[in-house]
Amino acid sequence: APGASFVPVGDPVEGLRVGDVAPEFVGITPSGAPAQLTDLDGNQIRLADYRGKVVWINFWASWCPPCQQETPILRELDERYRERGLEIIGISVQETSPDDVRAYAERYDLAYTIGFDASGHVFREYKVYALPTQFFIDTNGVISTVINGPVEMDGASALIESLLPAAAADSP
Repeated sequence: APGASFVPVGDPVEGLRVGDVAPEFVGITPSGAPAQLTDLDGNQIRLADYRGKVVWINFWASWCPPCQQETPILRELDERYRERGLEIIGISVQETSPDDVRAYAERYDLAYTIGFDASGHVFREYKVYALPTQFFIDTNGVISTVINGPVEMDGASALIESLLPAAAADSP
C-alpha cells in the first residue's frame, strides 16, 4: 500500500517488551538445534560481544520500501555515533542469499554489521512481524525502545543521544 509505514510479514504477536533483556541472536531450528546469526561472511554475531555499547538492531529486507527509505538514516547515524559507542546491527530477513544483501550494502556504502537471518530464527526469537522493526538496547543489554516501522532522523538521533554516555566536552 502506498505510504504504508511498514510491511507486515506475519500476524501481530505479543512482542518483546521495554525492560526485557534482549535475547541472544540464536534461534531454534525445527530439529531443536541452535541457529546462530551470522554476518554476510558466515562469522557468528553474538549480542553478548556488544555489552557496554548501545546497540540498535534493525530488522529489514532489501526489497522492503520503508526499509530502503530509512537506509540513508542508518548510514548517517552509524557514521555520527560509532565513535561514541553505538553499534548498529542490521538483520536481514527473507532474502535470497548473503550475496544479494552484500550487493545492497555495498551499493549504499553501509559500514555497520549486517546479519543474515537465512531461516528467520532470530526474527522469530525477537517476535518481529513487520519490517522494518527496530530495537534499541542499552549498555546493559536491556531493551529500551521498540519501534515498528521506519525511523526518522531527528527521533532516532534523540533516542541514541539519550542512551549514549554524554559526549566528552571538546578540549580548548
